[in-house]
Amino acid sequence: MQLTELSQTHRPTLDQALEAIRTRAYWTPHPEHPKAYSGDGKAAFDALLGGRIDLGQPGTDDWTGGEVSPYGVELGITYPHPDLDVLLPAMSAGTAAWRAAGPEARAVVCLEILARISARTPEFAHAVMHTSGQAFMMAFQAGGPHAQDRGLEAVAYAYAEQVRTPSSADWSKPQGKRDPLELRKSFTAVGRGISLLIGCNTFPTWNGYPGLFASLATGNPVLVKPHPRAVLPLALTVQVAREVLSEAGFDANLVALAAERPGEGIAKSLAVRPEIRIIDYTGSTAFGDWLEANACQAQVYTEKAGVNTVVVDSTDDYKGMLSNLAFSLSLYSGQMCTTPQNLLIPADGITTDAGPKTYDEVVADLAAAVGGLLGDDARANALLGALVNPDVRDRLEAAADLGEVALASREITHPDFPDAVVRTPAIVKLDGARKHWDTAEADAAYLSECFGPVSFAVAVESTRSALDLLRRTVRDKGAMTVGAYTTSTEVEQAVEEVCLEECAQLSLNLTGGVYVNQTAAFSDFHGSGGNPAANAALCDGAFVANRFRMVEVRRQA
Repeated sequence: MQLTELSQTHRPTLDQALEAIRTRAYWTPHPEHPKAYSGDGKAAFDALLGGRIDLGQPGTDDWTGGEVSPYGVELGITYPHPDLDVLLPAMSAGTAAWRAAGPEARAVVCLEILARISARTPEFAHAVMHTSGQAFMMAFQAGGPHAQDRGLEAVAYAYAEQVRTPSSADWSKPQGKRDPLELRKSFTAVGRGISLLIGCNTFPTWNGYPGLFASLATGNPVLVKPHPRAVLPLALTVQVAREVLSEAGFDANLVALAAERPGEGIAKSLAVRPEIRIIDYTGSTAFGDWLEANACQAQVYTEKAGVNTVVVDSTDDYKGMLSNLAFSLSLYSGQMCTTPQNLLIPADGITTDAGPKTYDEVVADLAAAVGGLLGDDARANALLGALVNPDVRDRLEAAADLGEVALASREITHPDFPDAVVRTPAIVKLDGARKHWDTAEADAAYLSECFGPVSFAVAVESTRSALDLLRRTVRDKGAMTVGAYTTSTEVEQAVEEVCLEECAQLSLNLTGGVYVNQTAAFSDFHGSGGNPAANAALCDGAFVANRFRMVEVRRQA
């Protein structure tokens, strides 16, 4: 496989991606519907069960596994366990050739990796479904084309940042009557070193691909350390990447897998090794904070936890608002880092196109909307998926102790997977009077993240009080998303001002088929990097520019 051939195949796609990130218009080369793909993804997935994924990487000292699907299926797949003292030097060996290839060659190799992953989307969908607990269609779309879009977006940004500086330049400085001073200069993008990707359980590909491809495209080897419950999607990704790199004439060890034994916890020791110069992490705030404080030798990109909020001031589409919020709260059982948690509703009620509504009426109507959406068990299973781990179930069961339950969670049986833990969302009513949160010692439940299918309908004193509470939670805990409903220009401007000051991504008056917890690659930014929920955005120039340095060589002309 020649680089010229790859360039002819993929350069048009790269150019379209570059145009998309410039215009922010809708674009994707990856179809969202299963009918667009050939092959039997279920059969391909089933063929992996009980087997061994041998990547042929050096330093394998054992085989490890233990994934159990949230749907109850034991995967029984084993993966190579690394001797890092052997694997890490091997990963660095191919860096010089990868660096010398240049930004375009690296980009088209990355696009070939993504193209081959795309062709296997049905297989990846089952892998994501049975490691994350996402329902099949969500696993198909979010784990397949949407994840691939985010990977391609990162490649486009990486390419754009690297070619911002020309590869060479002739420099001549006039010296009056004397001959000018002349130099020939070359500029080379040089990666920082080995990049460590610490994967998450809920969105292994969607959250993993941006960092993986941003680092690889900027010249860095990438070591992929998946979450122990979600190894398979990233192991398959590494397998494809190694195949493409080898076929393109590069060292396959530029991408490798670090699977861990149960309870081993290698991320901590890996993160502080001197060879690791970049870290991409999605997960808990506690470990994200630890990485930022302790992995001082590395550039660390973290997506942690936040308190996502919706301010409900007024609406001219009450039914549409309720429907939109019900879907947002239900999708993947609230296990998205963008799912709304706090619904701030004035205690005196709101104005709507259906007449004035009291706080109690709004909460009751929202509970009814969620109940109606999930009333049919088949549809509920298709939206909710399964709870990803026991901690989520424990938080859901403890929600009743936090306040008055406006909507109780109910158990749903999955017809195909009786061992799956499927639960509908709970809504809890809480007092949002300023005295409960406007002190440093305040510990109201809505001041912290409660990850999973639990949301809080918080009765606030006024919309102004809601904005003050919004500001407090974003500043102290961060937020990946903020939503607001209002018919008032003044309130809209005030919400926008809070979000601008606190660097939170805002969605206003969503009542149709776009939801606050969904973003589109090439157009929307996932996170901002400007509040405690995440120190980076997916994806912008800042996400890629610090993964490489521009090294200059000057020669006498």
